[in-house]
Amino acid sequence: MTRRHLLALPAAGAFLRLPAFAQKSFPGVAYRDYPRCLPDYLRDLAEQAYRRRNREIARLKTPEAIRTRQQWVRETLWKLAGGELERTPLEAQKLGSFERAGYRVEKILYQSRPQFHIPANLYIPTSGTAPYPAVLFQMGHSNNGKAYASYQRCCQGLARLGYVVLAFDPMGQGERIYYPDASGAHTRLPSSDDEHTVPGKQMLLVGDTCARMQLWDAIRSLDYLASLPMVDAKRIGSTGQSGGATQTMALMAADDRLAAAVECSGNTENVACANFIPPGSTDDAEQDFVGSGPVGFDRWDTMYPFAPKPLLVSVSDKDFFGTYSPEYITSGWEEFQKLQRVYEVLGHGDRVKWVDTPLPHGLEYDTRLAVYNWFNRWLKGQEQRVEEEPPTMPEPDKTLWVAESGNVVRTFGGTTPFAMNKSRAVEKTPADLRVLLGVPVTSEPPMTTLRRVPSRTVDVEAVEVASAPKVWVPGWLFLPRGQVQAKAVVVILEASGRNYNWHEEGLYQALAERGYAVCAADLRGVGDLAPEFGRGNPAQMRSHENEENYAWGSLILGRPLLGQRVADILAVAAGLRRHPALGSRPVVVAARGKMTVPAIFAAALDKNIAELYLERGLVSFRSIVDTEIYDHSFANFVPDLLRHTDLPDVVATVAPRRVRLAGTVDAGDNRMDAGAVRGVYAGEHVSVSEKAGWDLEALSSWNL
Repeated sequence: MTRRHLLALPAAGAFLRLPAFAQKSFPGVAYRDYPRCLPDYLRDLAEQAYRRRNREIARLKTPEAIRTRQQWVRETLWKLAGGELERTPLEAQKLGSFERAGYRVEKILYQSRPQFHIPANLYIPTSGTAPYPAVLFQMGHSNNGKAYASYQRCCQGLARLGYVVLAFDPMGQGERIYYPDASGAHTRLPSSDDEHTVPGKQMLLVGDTCARMQLWDAIRSLDYLASLPMVDAKRIGSTGQSGGATQTMALMAADDRLAAAVECSGNTENVACANFIPPGSTDDAEQDFVGSGPVGFDRWDTMYPFAPKPLLVSVSDKDFFGTYSPEYITSGWEEFQKLQRVYEVLGHGDRVKWVDTPLPHGLEYDTRLAVYNWFNRWLKGQEQRVEEEPPTMPEPDKTLWVAESGNVVRTFGGTTPFAMNKSRAVEKTPADLRVLLGVPVTSEPPMTTLRRVPSRTVDVEAVEVASAPKVWVPGWLFLPRGQVQAKAVVVILEASGRNYNWHEEGLYQALAERGYAVCAADLRGVGDLAPEFGRGNPAQMRSHENEENYAWGSLILGRPLLGQRVADILAVAAGLRRHPALGSRPVVVAARGKMTVPAIFAAALDKNIAELYLERGLVSFRSIVDTEIYDHSFANFVPDLLRHTDLPDVVATVAPRRVRLAGTVDAGDNRMDAGAVRGVYAGEHVSVSEKAGWDLEALSSWNL
């Protein structure tokens, strides 16, 4: 047994079994395995959601039950996404064309919403007779969108097989880059994924979602395709790879005009799945259905309304360790079999099929053949298999451009997702903060002292308090020694965690020397409560082992990370009030940076928190919506927040308790002028200082 293993022993009695020769009780502090707390909490939420959904799926034994579930899925998808939009004029234009052997390509521009332009390539066969069957082709996360080579090959192949194909750029890709660099044709963000998620996070604050925006683009693209006289509107299919497959799944649920579909390597891992690996299969903003866990909805539900229409599910077997998490294939295969039983109940088990490839994530030759054969069978009634792809040759990106500059905003003007979200009218209605944040009402937990030891001038206790099932908040409690006048208990919240300033010469002990009891605590995801790494694909786990993905996972499962941290603060404050060494000392909270947001909400919910000191805190969530490139932790985002409240509103409810704002920052993390801050925060209980201070003097200036 290593020293590390000894220090990881849990305090609740589930001790590591030692060999027979070493059965003496461990004499040290049996710390819990704190890095497991947040993952274990999410595991329980995922397990509850998994069981909840399975109970409903198990009831689908009759066509009537299936139809009821299908309607529920459609309604729930729109509810989670933010609601259907109003159809507005497409204003479609043909802006050029070129011809190749067996097909021609028309360059099309239309608007899914007023002044929100979609550039598309319309592939039209030059042989055969109209009306043709058609395919709506949806793109994966390629930076160049519809110009990506394998996507072009599939569109060309379908056209040469006699299909009209509409291939359009999703938001943030190809000619729809909304955060362009100097060239105007490339994003200045790290990837197209960020082009989706940067505005997608802002949308959540006002009750909108990137899922709705992308789904609406697909629906309006289908409107255009179905309106063409050359197209047989009863024989339209949809396909796409990766993110395009996931969007095809959403379209299957929302629009019943599709006659057949093929999804290739989409995100077919449910979040609420067996053997859940925290933070779950989180992805781009449009693929994360916030709040879906508590209602028993998950990604595979999007395919249920499509039954019994022909559906091909194509996967890369390598994705479970090469692209996604280890549960990608097992979760997908389990869910496919549930869906297959639904098709069988409806009498059409032959219309749903699972195919696979051993190759990596991509729309490669063998997968494209599967696409051709599925559509030939179900849109054309042809049983003879396509054994060889028709000749294809990808065009240079510029050849496919609809906009001369390669960017529709630069060439045609119009709006962007950020601009639309910023201009969205939001009317606030009162809300219960506990419900909004997902903070349950609990009894006040006691604080446990694991051990007390002397320091040079103070005593230090290792403490912890239970704040949720399987979650214990650890802290260092610094107690004044001797005849020093007893003052308030200061709860310290830093993003760097409780271990940053704990040592003898550090801030916490110096503050205790002045008579304050000081409790430096870690909140979920911070310090010793930072989550352990899950198993699986190293690239996947490294990229997901961060606060943002844990925030997404928490939102999907119905417990915002902000609310979890607020619950942790409430538990610490309650535990301190019951601590025998602290008597009736008032509890105050000092927080820095991103930790100021949970501190504000905790004070609003706990009237016994006597005072707040907030250093370099965010001025408001409205400033995030108003700032194109913002810099604030996603852990503090809550869906619909701005439809109910904002930080200045919450601070107003803390009155008459004192709130000190020091060095307040805007959404870009820029220090604000005191006058500008005072213009946002009203009330005599609020004091504003431009100077940010996190030192002995700043944390000793309490009114109590």
